[in-house]
Amino acid sequence: MGKQKLNIKDLSVIKFPSEVAKSLALNIMNRHFKHTPNEEKIKLIEDVLSQPELYVNHTTLGLLALKLVSKTISEDAFTAYELADEPVHFDLFGSKHIERNAIQQMEVAMCLPIAAKGALMPDAHQGYGLPIGGVLAARNAVIPYGVGMDIGCRMALSILDLPGSYVEHHSYELKKVLQAQTHFGNDGGLEEILDHEILDSSVFQETELLKRLHGKCVRQLGSSGSGNHFVEFGIVTLEEDNNLHLNAGNYAAILSHSGSRSLGANVAQHYTNIAMNKCKLPREAKQLAWLDLDSEEGHEYWFSMNLAGDYAKACHDRIHENLCRAMGFSVLTKVENHHNFAWKERLHDGEEYIVHRKGATPAAAGVMGIIPGSMTAPGYIVSGLGNEESLNSASHGAGRKLSRWRAKNSITMSSLKKLLQSEKVTLIGGSTEEAPDAYKDIDQVMKCQTNLVRVEGKFIPRIVRMAKD
Repeated sequence: MGKQKLNIKDLSVIKFPSEVAKSLALNIMNRHFKHTPNEEKIKLIEDVLSQPELYVNHTTLGLLALKLVSKTISEDAFTAYELADEPVHFDLFGSKHIERNAIQQMEVAMCLPIAAKGALMPDAHQGYGLPIGGVLAARNAVIPYGVGMDIGCRMALSILDLPGSYVEHHSYELKKVLQAQTHFGNDGGLEEILDHEILDSSVFQETELLKRLHGKCVRQLGSSGSGNHFVEFGIVTLEEDNNLHLNAGNYAAILSHSGSRSLGANVAQHYTNIAMNKCKLPREAKQLAWLDLDSEEGHEYWFSMNLAGDYAKACHDRIHENLCRAMGFSVLTKVENHHNFAWKERLHDGEEYIVHRKGATPAAAGVMGIIPGSMTAPGYIVSGLGNEESLNSASHGAGRKLSRWRAKNSITMSSLKKLLQSEKVTLIGGSTEEAPDAYKDIDQVMKCQTNLVRVEGKFIPRIVRMAKD
């Protein structure tokens, strides 16, 4: 989709409180929402005008919202909370691989009055709100930034009724079908509009926000995000007596990593703004603002989060179905799991909590999951061991060793291409931000969680598609 520019005439349908507000709105839309259709820009401006207090903490719309808020929010509109002097105990797995800033972030989170239990996975690194790799069990409250911006980001693996050698012998055809049947990034989409039962969900009619996002969900169904999201063909090697009940050996497979696209991002931002306005915390913890599940906003976030998770699954379903249909593949079995989500779970003490796993894989006893490495490193098919100290969780990947900025400025495309060639991996798209050297050693990470998961098999990437830089 090309750029669409608003002009002053387009804004004549909106009643602004001042010319300054109109000019500011026009500037923000044309600078930060270049690829958003004009009708969506108009609707977004109207939303900010009608409820500016919900957007005062928004990264791009906050300036407009602050101009519109005519008086300070009254004292009874929010509750101020203090942090505990000492964090609730939380267990660390693979602490030698976790930087101090991620541990400090977790310590702040465990000082929240709603925090009951916590754990930090061996792939952990600093993020917004909770660290990536952080697991937090809360009492009847959900933290939008404890789930993350990409709600329901997940892994999906289809093991095909084909030998592993098929991938190497048909690399040209597989590369072509990846290019034709997948789409990455925020702009454009697949040539064909896809269908899935999730689009008929009545939950889309529950709030004005979800109604507004439905059209974009239709357009983005079956597509993938940017950053570390991918779709790959590779070779799965299964162990003897695996819990997938397949014969040991090598199989061709499809592995994908993506989330809930614009739906999840908008839900996350909207309810984070509400939480930060209602739940006032000290500066170092403000992104950990929560919503009580008994409140109207907490209830709305919960069903919106679950819809976003279901939508993320639907995107993976369509990606795998499209590839298999185009190539005539049959699937022997699938393994899939969320890793940016919150669940109502009864833990080992018998109490029910809201368990946030931000960049962590569910690993209750017998639960299957996939823990990827990088575009050249293996991923692992695992089953959970139900470890109490980890809150039934494991890592969601290798974890970043370098930030995207550091990777982009220290790793050259030339060195990345040499590594890909030596590892016999074909990359479509991608960038140095996601280079293997930007990630921790997946095998070291796996050694730190032998008491969390059992390895059932291994996935070796061969043809990888990602978003361009």
